[in-house]
Amino acid sequence: MEVLIFLLVSVILLVLVTLAMAIKVVKQYEQGVLFRFGRLVGSREPGLRVIVPVVEVLHRVSLRIVTMPIQSQGIITRDNVSVDVSAVAYFRVVDAVKSVIAIENVHTAINQIAQTTLRKVVGQHTLDETLSETDRINLDIREILDVTTAEWGVEVTLVELKDIQLPDSMKRAMARQAEAEREKRAKIINAQGESLAATALGDASDIMMNHPLALQLRNLQSLVEIGVDKNTTVVFPAPLMSTIGELGSFLARETAAAATTTAPASADDTRTGPAPVLNGAPKTV
Repeated sequence: MEVLIFLLVSVILLVLVTLAMAIKVVKQYEQGVLFRFGRLVGSREPGLRVIVPVVEVLHRVSLRIVTMPIQSQGIITRDNVSVDVSAVAYFRVVDAVKSVIAIENVHTAINQIAQTTLRKVVGQHTLDETLSETDRINLDIREILDVTTAEWGVEVTLVELKDIQLPDSMKRAMARQAEAEREKRAKIINAQGESLAATALGDASDIMMNHPLALQLRNLQSLVEIGVDKNTTVVFPAPLMSTIGELGSFLARETAAAATTTAPASADDTRTGPAPVLNGAPKTV
């Protein structure tokens, strides 16, 4: 009786283990690849799947996008500058059968090929191109990876340079270059401002040459602006003083001319008088 019970329990346990080995669940984001006696049978869609234990083997492959960091690589650029570049790659399996049959470990393979491709592509560019044309470098790396990984049933969706580390000496040189660039732009802007101001002053001087009163009005306006405060010192501009001097000279000349004109007339009146009378007849002197 005890032997029968032992055999019954053993059979039940064997059945349970067999069912556990036979029943497989393929999740929604996975795809199963079934092998029977080592030969490929086909793929299995998500859901509850039953296989024959020992005879069949089911590999479940995730179809989700995988984020894979590419560790920092020491790279020498085309202009012989040593930089450390790290990146990140995004890929997903599009053919589960190829990802299982064509390569042993697809994640390790993509990690290694991504590192070598990163060194190859960045090494073909100068430092300035590496810093300013990251979009083009990312695209070149992704295209190279796509060609290689297509045979593995993997699609690389995105590659991005994450960090670029420069030597300290290069950082100081770039800081000096940036400072010199800013000073150059400042001097150019200042020169352009001086040029515009000189042009405007030239136009204003031309207007004042054609309209002399405009200069006097501007001088008076300046005096009004200076006299806003109660305690001020009024400074007469040189053009105003020269104008006052010219006005004084003009008045002096007019006075002198008037005096000169009056003097000859008075002398003629003095010499012309009544004629003396001799023997009753007038005689002209």
